[in-house]
Amino acid sequence: MGQAGKALRQVLETYSISQSSLATALGVDRPVVFRWFHEQTDPTAETVAGIVRVLREINQNAAREFIQRYLVDPTQDIQLDWVATPSQELPKSDTVDVSILSRLFKKTTNSYKYLFFISILDILERRQFESLSPISFKEIIIEMLANAWYPHTYFKLSFGKQDKIAEKLDSLSIDISDTKLILQNKGKRYLRKAISNKPIDDIVSDLRKYVPFLLIRPFFEQEFKTEKAHRKKGAKPGEDEQKIVSLAEKLFDVKKPLYCFNESLYKDCSAVILHPEWIYYIENNYSIVRGWASWEWLNYMQQRNPSVPAVANKLFPPQERGSLSNQKAYWKLILNQTDLQCIYSKQTLPSAGFSLDHYLPWSFVAHNQPWNLIPTFPEINSSKSNDLPDEQYFDKFVNIQHLGLSVAKKSMGDQKWNNYIEPYIVDLKINDENNLLDLQILKSAYDSTLTPLFAIAIRQGFTTWSYR
Repeated sequence: MGQAGKALRQVLETYSISQSSLATALGVDRPVVFRWFHEQTDPTAETVAGIVRVLREINQNAAREFIQRYLVDPTQDIQLDWVATPSQELPKSDTVDVSILSRLFKKTTNSYKYLFFISILDILERRQFESLSPISFKEIIIEMLANAWYPHTYFKLSFGKQDKIAEKLDSLSIDISDTKLILQNKGKRYLRKAISNKPIDDIVSDLRKYVPFLLIRPFFEQEFKTEKAHRKKGAKPGEDEQKIVSLAEKLFDVKKPLYCFNESLYKDCSAVILHPEWIYYIENNYSIVRGWASWEWLNYMQQRNPSVPAVANKLFPPQERGSLSNQKAYWKLILNQTDLQCIYSKQTLPSAGFSLDHYLPWSFVAHNQPWNLIPTFPEINSSKSNDLPDEQYFDKFVNIQHLGLSVAKKSMGDQKWNNYIEPYIVDLKINDENNLLDLQILKSAYDSTLTPLFAIAIRQGFTTWSYR
């Protein structure tokens, strides 16, 4: 699972907050919190916001640490004494105007500003905050495309109707078929290399027109207000951008914008030069600034993907999927007691050497819930990959799930059985555990759960697959 469940468990244990009290405050059943706590499922982005609100009421420090652990790489050596959220200010500074930073994404209608800013942060961290040399537009835009590849290409999220990042990525035809590679830390490095080897001059030329300049316009709001009061006509193309270039250069040591540019003319600019005091501020508050930017990016993407599950887990390079050992042990138990046929090939499955297929692809659901897993042959699983199964397999899928549950009920002890079926009961909205053993009720529950998810996945661009 993603970071939310792990972060929540760590925070509840650290601050001695019971699952029951959190569930009551959130207005959800305790089993829901139980599943988050044990990383069986992750809360949605909206629910994460609710968790933060409730934790603030219980313990402010718990809320801060939860967001910190949720939005920032937990392997980093970071301080957990403060974290920015939409309702709080970023850490104050005596040298730069942090309040302007919080206005960078005001009235943003596409992804460019988020990706540009986050990419600058990524590059700064990679440079270990030591370099004051210019960062070229090309390097930033390559980073932007690499950051956008995961939510768009791998997870198929929408960036919004006005946004063109998806088109630009698709035009590059970057295909990474090795799932293990993109789940590793070097995956993004591989992406940057793949993108840089493509003909991207036109993309760089297009994306550099506005976002590098308009991103820092909030630093010069007063200057623009004064000019607007005296301007009789609207600005000509490139006029505002040129003004920002000139103001950033002229007022670099006075207004201290996030950066200035490497040339004095808008048309010649090809790089940004970050203000040294902003570099110092970001370095000393990196985890907080990165967490704040991630939160803003999450809110933007959640609004454009309101029905998509687990958006919070789909914005950045995916973590390892997690062990399927318990789920494999379950199906091995079933296969040792009864013969099962692969729902795709109709061939009899072995009790060892089988693979577990995510019926709804993992890149869509981003979880390993047992109700979505069935045994198949490794080569078939590889062939299906991240595609949706054709509707012809639905009845067979429900039948094999029903058969597995029926065998498990007789073979497992009560405690083990109750623990294993909890995700079925909660996610499929089945009130009585005995109804899991009623094929028609189970089929109806699956139909109600999967039909809207299939529709969403198809709208996102997931393709259907059938065996041979």
